Amino acid sequence: MKDLSGKKAIVTGGAQGLGLAMVEGLSENGLEICIVDISPKLAQVVEGLKNKGYKVEGVSADLSEQSRLPEVFKEALSSLDNEIDILVNSAGIHHPMPAMELPAESFQKILDVNVTAMFQLCRLAANEMKKRGKGKIINIASVLGTFGGFNASAYSASKGAVVQLTKSLSNEWAAAGINVNAVAPGYYETELNRHILGDKERYDSLVSRIPMGRFGQPQELAGIVEFLSSDKSNYISGAVIPVDGGFLGR
Repeated sequence: MKDLSGKKAIVTGGAQGLGLAMVEGLSENGLEICIVDISPKLAQVVEGLKNKGYKVEGVSADLSEQSRLPEVFKEALSSLDNEIDILVNSAGIHHPMPAMELPAESFQKILDVNVTAMFQLCRLAANEMKKRGKGKIINIASVLGTFGGFNASAYSASKGAVVQLTKSLSNEWAAAGINVNAVAPGYYETELNRHILGDKERYDSLVSRIPMGRFGQPQELAGIVEFLSSDKSNYISGAVIPVDGGFLGR
């Protein structure tokens, strides 16, 4: 993706798991990136990426603190010399628990991080992108936004909202040159899925429903994000693309 070299991106949740795989994939294509993440390992991750020769900065932030988001975005933007070509909204939280046991406060926090923070960051990025007449926004949804999942009422609801938010923002901003798309990962070997990876019966049941017969590796998600970030996807907007080993087609 030669056209990506020199472009600038903000990636939320980029210090671990799928987010980190996306950061590495984009960095390999010559992007300058600011990672926004709450992880205590953020500084260590940024240093490691810089040691590989990548142009990466980091901003520590709790995206559930809604009032701070404009300040967080401004700091991230400043680290990129006040330019942004791409926003990847990868940050997300999940409290796997039966719906009858999930505290209402936990439900609300999941929505705050997974949906409301995304909405705010999309608007902040779009304001900058409109000045340049172009930009790419990539929201990370999930296959659980389609089929619901198990012990995942809040997470599934939030990812369903991400799907519709993506389509709605595309309707409003595509004419301004801003492509808004979503990627819907299936089941991957990440920290977010540790409760499944440690439950052999459930893991085997899920794998039996995945046509490729396995969970994905984080780096296998990076390619679609690189494509949606590039000029090769300029006529794609409002799309929700599953990367799930065939799970949704089963």
